[in-house]
Parts: sequence; C-alpha cells; structure tokens
Amino acid sequence: MRIRAALFLCGLALAFPAHAQQQVVRPPIAIYWMSVDTMSGMGAGMGGGMNVSSMMGAMMGGSGGDGATRTMLLQLGSSQSAAGEPRAAHDIPIGLNMGPSLPLITPKRAAPGRNEDLPEGMEQPKGRMKIYWGCGDKVGAGQPVIIDFAKVAAGQRPPNMVSRRIAGASGPSAGRNRTYSDWPNSEDSKAVPAGASLRGEHLVNGNYSPEIKFPIGERHDFMAPVSFSPLAKTAAGGMRVQWKSVSGATGYFATAFGGTEGSNDVIMWSSSEVQEMGGALMGFVPPAEVARLIREKVVMTPQTTECTVPGQVVKEMGEGGMLRFVAYGDELNLVHPPRPQDVKQPWEQVWAVKVRLKSSSGLMLAEGMGGMDADPAERRPAQARPDAPAQTQPQSSGTAVEQGVQEGLKALKGLFGR
Repeated sequence: MRIRAALFLCGLALAFPAHAQQQVVRPPIAIYWMSVDTMSGMGAGMGGGMNVSSMMGAMMGGSGGDGATRTMLLQLGSSQSAAGEPRAAHDIPIGLNMGPSLPLITPKRAAPGRNEDLPEGMEQPKGRMKIYWGCGDKVGAGQPVIIDFAKVAAGQRPPNMVSRRIAGASGPSAGRNRTYSDWPNSEDSKAVPAGASLRGEHLVNGNYSPEIKFPIGERHDFMAPVSFSPLAKTAAGGMRVQWKSVSGATGYFATAFGGTEGSNDVIMWSSSEVQEMGGALMGFVPPAEVARLIREKVVMTPQTTECTVPGQVVKEMGEGGMLRFVAYGDELNLVHPPRPQDVKQPWEQVWAVKVRLKSSSGLMLAEGMGGMDADPAERRPAQARPDAPAQTQPQSSGTAVEQGVQEGLKALKGLFGR
C-alpha cells in the first residue's frame, strides 16, 4: 500500500509542472494612452484630483454645440530611444476634424525650482475641514468628521479619517519611460471642435516606437455631456440633484465643497454611502474599480439619476457651494500581437493601447442652477416655492472661505496618498 501511494505521489509530481507551466509574458515596447473627457457646466474648470492647475494645464478642449467641452490627453511611452531628436505623431480619423495628424512632442525637462504650492514662510493654516457624506435630507450618524488644518500641518494625521486607494495601471510618463511624448503640447494645443468623433482608424508613428494601428468604434467615442435638471430645495432644506442617464456610464459620483461665511471652515461632502472625500474619484477610474466601489457603496450605480445633498451641508455652505459630478465610462484595452494560445510560446508584446472615458460637470449648489445642458425640449423653468425669496446670481462665499479652501488643500497635500 505504501509503495502504491509513493508511486501515485511521484506521478503527480511529474505531471504537475506540465499543467502548472506559466506563459512567459514580455511587456510592450510602446504604451499609448488616450484620456478622453466630456466636460459640461462649470466642470471644464474643475480637473480631477487635488492638483487642479496641473491637470487642466495638460489638457485643452473646445466647446461643442451642446455646451460641452471635449478634451483629449494623448501620451506615448516607449522603452526605446530615438535616433536623434524624438519625433512622433498620431494620424487621426477625419471625424475629429482636426487635420490629418496631431504631433506628439517630448517635453523639455524643466530646471528644478522652488515648489510654488508650498511657498517658504507660509503662515500656519487656520480653520477646519468638516467632512460629510451620503445622499438624503439628513446627515448620517458620526458626521461630520472634523480635520484641524493646524494639526495636520504639524504632522498629526486624523485618527478617524478614511482614505481609499484606486487600483489601476500607471500610464506613460517621462519618469517611467525611456522616451515619452504627449499632446496637447507647446507646438499644438488646438481645441477639439464641436461634433468631433473618435470613430475610425488611428495610427501612431514615431522614430522611437513601433507602428501602432488600432480602430475606435462608437462604444468608445466621446461620452454625452451630463445633463442636470434645475436644482431644487426639499422641504427639509436639502438640495435635490437630478440628472439624465448618461449612455455608456458605468457609475456616478458627486462631491460638493464650500465654506461657511464668516469662518475659516471648509465643508466637504460626497455622494458615497460610507465616509469618502472623493478627490481621486473625480478622475478616470477603471471599470473594474467602479464595479468594486459600487459594491462598497461608494459609487452610485449607472441606474441612479438622483441624489439629495443634506440640508445641514447646504446650510453650512450657503450660496457659495460648488457641486462636482462625474459619469465614469468604459475603457478600450488593446495589445498587439494577441496572446498566443500555446502557453509554451512567449507573449512578445509590441504595443498596448488604452482609451479611457468619462463625462464630468460642475455647477453652483444653489436652487435653480442646472438645466442649461439639457436638451432644448426638456428645459423647463425651475419651480420656485411660494415662500422662496427672489433668486439672485450666487456669489462666492467670500475671501476668507476661498483662502481657507486653499490653505486646507495645502495642509492636506500628501496626507491622502492614492
């Protein structure tokens, strides 16, 4: 019996390597990313993440007939060096109406200089950040979470602060690739025209990368802009936010920020059912991560079309609150050549392409705002309450609040790594 058992185990040991053999996968020589956004309302001025200026400085766009702005950020990274000056271009389909091609330029390395975001001699930040979350007229238990800027600047991390990391691949960059180029750039930053379409054949050529040829279909074209109904206050003082379902959206997320007039307090709110500031969630999020965040009740489902900002949040922000909204889109991921079926044959990847999509928007968190991006047939005047005062153009909540927001973001920089 023991001999039979030993022979059986030996047989398994001999057979196991053949079944467990893993295919050798070699990374692509070139990686090409297209980050495509449709911005509407005040969203064109609100980039994803904390560093708004750097994000918007990297992307340029144009206003379409629907009031939206289409933007593209094109990034090419290669493990090869150019023979001489790096040169690359993206030959685009006629539907983009931007000429035959877009130049991909390798940026000049800037000389190291002083960090302007954290100037020397910056005064100790003042005030607090009050964090709320969840849709509904009333805020949930345990809210708000309060962060004291002065304590954060002194290196004290709030013990009850939640920070989520968003998993995803790292795109091409000057630091990760031997040769890198992008568009828009110093030589070409033309706006994406109204009615532009990505559909058709795309070709990327360069003297430091292999030829990259791929098609884009309707599913991965520019997303439709976000269309809001006019915002309306509820009887409990909350602000009802309603939107038209965005075709192809995989989920939705909203944040609002502002300040309490006469104080240095910054107010933050997100649509998440659980605690979440949402800074990283305003950018591009992979579909698999969106699905995970929906399961974790952080992101709203694609079937959701309404969310109410709680009355306490609206009251504290006053007329100076800003709502930011994102509809996440699909991704197109291509690798050439295709993966061999035979696991014994190495997968020698030549290039990989990623096209990622989203549609974003922003508007003042005030009654009657919104509705401007809706279809003309759907535009209706906001229904005012009988006891409501005459509406005036919302104004900023004041210099103190604006300074508080800026100081707060400086103090929080680097605290919430994602």
